[in-house]
Amino acid sequence: MEVLKNYINGEWVKSSSTETIEVLNPANQAVLAKVPYGSATAIDVATACETAYTAQKEWSKVPVMKRVQVLYQLKSLFEANREVIAKTITDESGKTRDESFGEIQRAIENIEVACGTPILMAGDVIEDIASGIDEMMIRQPLGVTACITPFNFPSMIVFWFLPYAIATGNAFIVKPSEKVPMTMMKIFSLMDQLDLPKGLISMVHGGKETVDAILEHPTIKAISFVGSTPVARYIYSKGTANGKRVQAQGGAKNPVIVLPDADVEMSTRIIADSVYGCAGQRCLAASTIVTVDDENRNLKDALYETVKSRTVGYGWDQGVSMGPVITPESKNRITDLIELGISEGANALLDGRKTKVSGYEEGNFLAPTILENGHLNKKLIQTEIFGPVMSLISMKTIEEAIAFVNSGQYGNMACLFTSNGASARKFRNEADAGNIGINIGVAAPMAQFPFSGWKDSFFGDLHGQGKHAIEFFTQTKVVIERWPNIWSRKF
Repeated sequence: MEVLKNYINGEWVKSSSTETIEVLNPANQAVLAKVPYGSATAIDVATACETAYTAQKEWSKVPVMKRVQVLYQLKSLFEANREVIAKTITDESGKTRDESFGEIQRAIENIEVACGTPILMAGDVIEDIASGIDEMMIRQPLGVTACITPFNFPSMIVFWFLPYAIATGNAFIVKPSEKVPMTMMKIFSLMDQLDLPKGLISMVHGGKETVDAILEHPTIKAISFVGSTPVARYIYSKGTANGKRVQAQGGAKNPVIVLPDADVEMSTRIIADSVYGCAGQRCLAASTIVTVDDENRNLKDALYETVKSRTVGYGWDQGVSMGPVITPESKNRITDLIELGISEGANALLDGRKTKVSGYEEGNFLAPTILENGHLNKKLIQTEIFGPVMSLISMKTIEEAIAFVNSGQYGNMACLFTSNGASARKFRNEADAGNIGINIGVAAPMAQFPFSGWKDSFFGDLHGQGKHAIEFFTQTKVVIERWPNIWSRKF
């Protein structure tokens, strides 16, 4: 069985660690590869940092207009290899075919926006702030930077960061999730064709030991992370304590409010896609659906009919609308939360715990689940499930619903379905979340906007994507100049 290699100094090299863990296909538990693990991976981080430091010094001297040319090449490579990347995503993460292609498109969009770095990175100049004195602000790269990424988007999330980092003149080290490392292997095999200094981009496998080595190595100046809130808090606290700039995206519990004037047919379709897309394993998945003013029987019935018809199976098979969750442990955790919700008083309109898929009996499959009338102060309503589970509750007013949104631990996303502009404006202004959707089920910002997040959903100041990424990966320098007016001299 193949043991995956690191990519360091422009070459594929064996890890210093002889310890490995298996990479499994969540649809059938087939072993896809083995990935390095253990404490010796810290040696690999140190090697990557050493080569990255040297490469970055060379790369920072390349004009920004020339640096972005490699991004145009990378975009073309992505587009020419969509299918092979998508198939790898499906095999190791469980996504459906359409979800894998959609993820790749989002990565490409970030590459496209980063191609505008010459404009996004432009500084400010004021001439003659005083007699004969000019002042300007310029942006310069930080040096060596790194990202630590989760399992649920093996290709996309790296590209919230990487294209901006290298376009602004930095070196970049990727630590992919040990659950889904093969997608990034495919992508690095494409990036190996780019005209970059050896060592400018690196990939190092491993687990917590690799993460800690990244957090501690003095050469690394900035770290980007996406994952759970406890780990995000750890990354942020330890990284900043070591003097690093950190952006750490955490977990979520995303509420959706449905007013009586909402379009039921549209709302049903969009909400179902939000809750059950990617088997609920995304930080912008809707989780708690709040109907306002009445029990909204039409919406509940429509959701039931729409959700029960979704086809669960291996994501690359035609007609499949939802794949497996990532691991047996994840499946067990989700089924335990469903059982807990029922024990706390919720009614199971749909219970997907006993799902079996023919030909994939060993897969980590759960069918869509709907629980209604859960108690607001109970664990199910407050816990990030990260699986295909919808909680359906009712409230009397929009004010009560907004108060519920704002009382939560997380602040990643909140959405409202309505046909009333005043209600939409009220929600947009008063809901405490970084990403707001109006008649939108997944309020995922386009690449030119930051992927926002509030409260325990984000630790830091600058988010991934767009202008925030340009600011994160650069430091400002103010220059004040006086030049004597040589033309006024008498010769």
